[in-house]
Amino acid sequence: MNTDRAEILKDKDNQNFNTALYIYQNNYSHEDLINLINCGSDVEKQIATLKIEEIKNAEEAQILVKNLTGCDGKIREAVSFRLKEFIPQNPKFYIGFYDKFMDAIIDINGNICRNTISAILSLKNYNDFSIPFCEKLTINTLNTIKLIKSFNEQDGKYKVNKELFKLYWYLETISLFFDKIDISILKEIIIQAKTINEYTIREKVAKILSQINNDEELLKIKLELKNDKNYYVRRF
Repeated sequence: MNTDRAEILKDKDNQNFNTALYIYQNNYSHEDLINLINCGSDVEKQIATLKIEEIKNAEEAQILVKNLTGCDGKIREAVSFRLKEFIPQNPKFYIGFYDKFMDAIIDINGNICRNTISAILSLKNYNDFSIPFCEKLTINTLNTIKLIKSFNEQDGKYKVNKELFKLYWYLETISLFFDKIDISILKEIIIQAKTINEYTIREKVAKILSQINNDEELLKIKLELKNDKNYYVRRF
């Protein structure tokens, strides 16, 4: 690396550390922290998100959630982490953000996916959220399965793994929202996904099936997966 560039990056890291330390060590009003989350620098947004104690209204919720996607990974992870605390406190503030949450459950950072899925469980019983969210979730899942099955040997490993990663987190979300999804659509997803060679996908299918005991067709698939070649699939 060019020496001058290395010095610039070092100075920037020092500046970011000092900014973070200053915010942590000083008292900021609630309004000041919201303003930093809204229009601060990357490090200001991250630390203000971790420092703020509550979200008071839907407008503040919108400011927070807009930083869940499309920005620096440290900000996204901080927001996803705090949403696990904030959404259960006032679920109705977050009902309209299903598109944002849909993008966040397939973030390239698995911690953000996991945090977001955990956070939105508090919205599960609000139909204004769960109906449009699950509709988009199932459409995206089926489209991703179709894309994965269309790949051939010429497609690069990264390209395939990227879609498998998405499908993994879609299915993880479905395992928690399955009772909000039409059974015919759920069956289609399970039937299509169970044949994918990647064992982690079949593992998620098995996790969904482990919660369903009243459908004859799905019980047959469950028995099939009990004899899967992979232990992690069989254990469910």
